[in-house]
Amino acid sequence: MTLLKKAIMVSTAIFLLLTFFVLIPDISSGEDKEVAYLSLGDYTGPTASVVSFVDMAIEDYAKFVNDKGGVNGVKIKFIGVDTRYDIARAVAAYKKYALTPRLLGMNSNNSNVARILEPMIKRNPMPVLVPAEGTFAVNIGYNFLPGQCYQNFFGAAVDWIVNDWKTKGKNGMPTVGAISWDSPAARDYLRGGLEYAKKIGINLLEPESLPPGTLDHTTYLTRLKSADYIYITGLVEPGQTNIIRDAHRLGITTKTQFICDFLGPIMGLGLKTHAQALQGALIQTISLAGTDFFAHPLVKEIWTKYRKKPVNEAVRPYGLGLAIALNYEAALKIALRDVGYDKINGETMYRAYQKLEGKETTQGLQGPCAYSLNSRLGSREIRWNQVKGEAIVPVSGWIKAPDAVSMYKW
Repeated sequence: MTLLKKAIMVSTAIFLLLTFFVLIPDISSGEDKEVAYLSLGDYTGPTASVVSFVDMAIEDYAKFVNDKGGVNGVKIKFIGVDTRYDIARAVAAYKKYALTPRLLGMNSNNSNVARILEPMIKRNPMPVLVPAEGTFAVNIGYNFLPGQCYQNFFGAAVDWIVNDWKTKGKNGMPTVGAISWDSPAARDYLRGGLEYAKKIGINLLEPESLPPGTLDHTTYLTRLKSADYIYITGLVEPGQTNIIRDAHRLGITTKTQFICDFLGPIMGLGLKTHAQALQGALIQTISLAGTDFFAHPLVKEIWTKYRKKPVNEAVRPYGLGLAIALNYEAALKIALRDVGYDKINGETMYRAYQKLEGKETTQGLQGPCAYSLNSRLGSREIRWNQVKGEAIVPVSGWIKAPDAVSMYKW
């Protein structure tokens, strides 16, 4: 073969190779664009009655978005892990999934897990949804609350109690009892809550705290029986329902108004079994509850489509999960607008979350979003609901809760 023929063959081969790369589409361009959300969930542990339904909603909403083509063509991958509320399992799950491509958000439903992961998150930044402890609200970082914090819920309860007392024409100040689980997170309402109660001037009895799993609450309730109002906080269902059940058995509910925080009785759970005992109980929420929750069009659509059940079988935490998912979607739209899909990462998503303040991101499932450079509250507003008959009905619109958390010397 002559040198000329060899040169022609080599040139032809190079030409064909270049033509292949120019004309044949990039294989990767046909792949779905995708971002991820990780939940260190609890589906079989002590907080499962709340967390499992929250995660159902986040998973279902991701399917809903993906079925419509994603967020500007970007689909959402939901990764849910049953940590059973165990710290070691949660940390192991985080380490397993931390390097998931474009992991842009995470839920840690355990306060201690959130604290342990904090230095790791700083090395691999992303917004993290955490429980309602005040420390996450005042220490600005990557942790975001889904709504208000425990202290501000208690402050709102104190305001309601004083107003109710005066409306009934009673003199002086009411006597108030409070009861929670015996854990740092459940007692967190006192860090700022005590200062707020003192400022307002109510007569606050020595707060009671009980071990998780307590079956009989007689001892604790007996010490609070002189209270005009009793506030229950930090217990997931059926914990709060069972306290009121025992109070009803002891005759305390006939003279004492019970007030529950956002973890209180749920239609389909506590109310289904103890409706008579719960009559008149007030429930604070950070998302729609009861009849308003069932009537919400997005709840109806998502629940019935992906759970294949009537909407009246949905439970309140499902609505909170939808709100969390909607905030993630809203932040994702901002991050994609700001940097585009190729450059998006946890840090850009973190910055996007801080641009949601004042926006109606949740279609009315919550009050206006409050995430900003200086706020980690999902919303500053709460809603009052009351047990009437076999239903939980709203007795207020969205109301801004007072700032009790800042009164504590952190």
